[in-house]
Amino acid sequence: MPDLTPPQPTKGKPDAPQQVIALVDDDRNILTTVSIALQAEGFATRVYSDGAAALKALLENPPDLAVFDIKMPQMDGLELLQKLRERSELPVIFLTSKDEEPDEALGLALGADDYIAKPFSQRLLTARIRAILRRSELVHSTSDPAGEATESSESLRRGRLEMDALRHQVLWDGKPVSLTVTEFLILEALASRSGLIKSRNQLMDAAYSDDVFVDDRTIDSHIKRLRRKFRVVDKDFAAIETLYGAGYSFTDG
Repeated sequence: MPDLTPPQPTKGKPDAPQQVIALVDDDRNILTTVSIALQAEGFATRVYSDGAAALKALLENPPDLAVFDIKMPQMDGLELLQKLRERSELPVIFLTSKDEEPDEALGLALGADDYIAKPFSQRLLTARIRAILRRSELVHSTSDPAGEATESSESLRRGRLEMDALRHQVLWDGKPVSLTVTEFLILEALASRSGLIKSRNQLMDAAYSDDVFVDDRTIDSHIKRLRRKFRVVDKDFAAIETLYGAGYSFTDG
């Protein structure tokens, strides 16, 4: 499906190049509302309702980031991502339903950068897009002439934990752990000051932009997912501690 969206004026500096976001979803209402919201934030958008057509367009004329729905007829979001990853490292966010946790995990393993559950806040989606684009820009700005990211101060080691912010990689005892951008930012905030108690408000500030509201239960849910993911590679993982009434802390384990 060709790009249905006419060029939009850039928000901010008139000569600043627009970042392009591709939206792939068989629900045209979602395509329209998300496209309008992103254009209002200064992005250019391309919309596709068919996975196969989207794959061809993404490879021939890559955007800066793509947002895929998982459940689509013919070629779903998981298959689309798998085929895309054979030839491209384009940043991808998944849109999922609340009952699609196995698909979320598979999507991250295939190379998705983040996922957001429906129904979702437009502001939250915009914040996650900006966070991933910033990370992608950092990777490219610190690359050597051969195209490989150079060593930097963005690496963090705490006991058995290794975090590389530029590559968005996490290792525990040398084993990879796939995290979303939000989970990565929360873990980074905890691990950067080992043993220090971080309140839920401090973790919210680390993981979300100022104009996105989330409640305490959202942070608690992220912590549960973090623990569950680390226990896949280490059933005895207990490095993230709960201090009831105060918040959470990370110990070197």
